[in-house]
Formats: sequence, C-alpha cells, structure tokens
Amino acid sequence: MKNRYTAALLFLLLSVTEAKRFRRCEVAEIMKKAQLEKYGGVSLADWVCLAYYESKFNSRAVGGPNPDKGRNYGIFQINSRWWCSRRRSKPDFGCKMYCRALVDDDITDDIECVKIIASNSNRMNAWASWKRHCKGKNLSRWTRNCKV
Repeated sequence: MKNRYTAALLFLLLSVTEAKRFRRCEVAEIMKKAQLEKYGGVSLADWVCLAYYESKFNSRAVGGPNPDKGRNYGIFQINSRWWCSRRRSKPDFGCKMYCRALVDDDITDDIECVKIIASNSNRMNAWASWKRHCKGKNLSRWTRNCKV
C-alpha cells in the first residue's frame, strides 16, 4: 500500500515538473493541422479559448475529483466518467482510450476525443468553462497574429 502511494506521488511530481504549457499560437496551429477548425461548426478560436480555460494550455493537467467521481485529463480536461478509462481493462466507451493517453505532450489524441465529444448532443456545452468564458464572446484574440 505504501509503495502505491509513493508511486502515485512520484507520478504527480513528474507530471508537474515535466508538464508542457503550449503557447497560444502553437495550440492554434496544431488544432488547425488536425482539422479542428470549423469542426462541428465551432471556430478555431472557440477551441483555443476552451483549451486555455480548461488547462491554461497544460497538456498534462489532471483535475478533480468531480461530483460525478470522475477526473479531468489533458489540455481539454476530458472527463473519465464519460470519455476515457482510468482502469486497466480495455476502454469501450466515449473516446475508447485510456485517460493516461491524454496527459502527454502529443495532443492529437486529445483532439480526436474532443471531436467525438463535440459530435455528442451537448456539443461544446459539455464544458462549463466554454459556456462561461467563450460562448457568444468575441474570440478573435485567441488566434490573432497566429499563422492559421
């Protein structure tokens, strides 16, 4: 039991010390290459705004626990209750991936998962921070001066 706590603490420390915080334009460029712009009728600026308010562009962010007993993972803070699996068994719901895949510096799998989430009936409203900070606002600043 003590080894499990030690391993968990070590993992958290490594995650914090090695976390990559992307720059705004870097995130916009990666999202554009991954064809997230206008995906589900959502602007690229909306996606960048969402990533900022969910994780401050930190690809290794882990949040929670949430009231639904889930945790949130990665740059988009994807919820383990609905979209990714924290268990060792084969993930068979939501994005069909392990949550640990969402906390590295490669955000392409995170983007594939948010495409699935955005195709759901809640769409962008699945993220409270998007509703609060991005929805219906002038978001031009999120992609201004970026090569997108």
